[in-house]
Amino acid sequence: MLFLVFRWAVLTMAILAASHLIPGIFVRDFPSALSAAAVLGVLNVLFRPLLLLLTLPLNVLTLGLFTFVINAILLLMVSGVISGFVVRGFGAAVLGAVVISVVGLLFNLLAERGGRPPRGGGGDDVIELRQKGKDRWE
Repeated sequence: MLFLVFRWAVLTMAILAASHLIPGIFVRDFPSALSAAAVLGVLNVLFRPLLLLLTLPLNVLTLGLFTFVINAILLLMVSGVISGFVVRGFGAAVLGAVVISVVGLLFNLLAERGGRPPRGGGGDDVIELRQKGKDRWE
């Protein structure tokens, strides 16, 4: 449950960042951003996997860049549903999708590290196994 709330907050912050950085994206107030993040999250769970599967050849040809077009379409769909969230034009939607993806990636990387040092240098992730018999390890 806490993970879902964190993801919702990250998506809300990403939408607010996109509205400040992209001239064609407007958010009326914070509850509108929360609502837009909730609807976008639901659309990402329900429709994004199907759209990615249907457009797989195009995604392969564009080396994955068509994913931003799919995200832009979902962003435009959210704009049509939430009255306090407006995306004006497909170009603004694509740029907004890029900003939301980057901000979400940065937040997720920070949350994943959780203040730990980078992997490989700490030595905490080593498991020692000893052979106890012919086919048994402990």
